Amino acid sequence: GQPPLRWLHGQRVQAARRLLEMSDADLEAIAAATGFGTAATLRTHFGRALGTTPSAYRSAWRGA
Repeated sequence: GQPPLRWLHGQRVQAARRLLEMSDADLEAIAAATGFGTAATLRTHFGRALGTTPSAYRSAWRGA
């Protein structure tokens, strides 16, 4: 029910979420591992999907 590229970005964001929760990898490494390429691109798509930054997400998740 959604365009393929939107689906793909959603899958990549979910993979980035898992890596932020389970690893200490930096944003560049997570961006590369999830297909975003750069931390800036990761931040853009992560923010659109979840309304927060990857760093803020990691901090909030670890604080829980």
